[in-house]
Amino acid sequence: MERTLMPQGGPATDRQVSADRPWIWLAAGWADLRRAPVIGVVYGGVIVGVSWGVVAALHFYGMTYMLLPVTAGFFILAPLIAAGLYDTSRRLERGEPVSLVSAFTAWRAPGQLALMGVVLLLIHLAWVRFAMLLFPLFFPMQSRALPELLTLILFSPQSIPFLVIGTLVGAGFAAVAFALSAVSIPMLVDREVSVFEAMSFSLSAVLRHWRAMIFWAVLIVVFTAAGLATMFVGLAVMVPLVGHATWHAYRDLVHR
Repeated sequence: MERTLMPQGGPATDRQVSADRPWIWLAAGWADLRRAPVIGVVYGGVIVGVSWGVVAALHFYGMTYMLLPVTAGFFILAPLIAAGLYDTSRRLERGEPVSLVSAFTAWRAPGQLALMGVVLLLIHLAWVRFAMLLFPLFFPMQSRALPELLTLILFSPQSIPFLVIGTLVGAGFAAVAFALSAVSIPMLVDREVSVFEAMSFSLSAVLRHWRAMIFWAVLIVVFTAAGLATMFVGLAVMVPLVGHATWHAYRDLVHR
């Protein structure tokens, strides 16, 4: 796969974008989804199937109390999962043919995407570990069956401080993951750069265009929450849509 090298003499520079620019990214992402519907449907279907499998496994092993932090991990790992969608948008932009094979092998960059995956996985594991310590602190020796667990978390006297602390800490982990991966993973798919260069540029772009990127992060959270609220079925559309749109966000923030 032909890839673009970083410009010599320094890192790529990012453009100024308006705060409402994410709507343009979503529109472009929807156009890509319509141009390559099979890839989007398969990607979305795999995500839904894996999500159901994770829930079933947690229930089988009596670990339904981990459902919230594991679900939150989707926000952290999703940018890496969507690497094939970035490559599909890249190919559509260049007028190149797209296929499921090219989409599901786009992650095979020479070690850099794998290293990025390790970084995101460590962030997720740190959040899961924190959740494992937080739950028994507020709910010692409580039933962990799913119906009782939901009632306990939402309506018990301990629920408010538990949810506040858990949400704030989870948002912190997600914010770090977003800042490091929002631009870096599409860049790794597109260019021959190191993961550290890509993460550095991503962090710089998020800080420089913080209004647009905060709005973009909010939209991702809202769409993902809607997908989760439909028993993961909504993820079948949300994942390919946001994945394609993320490519266009990268293209807006990086001079070619």
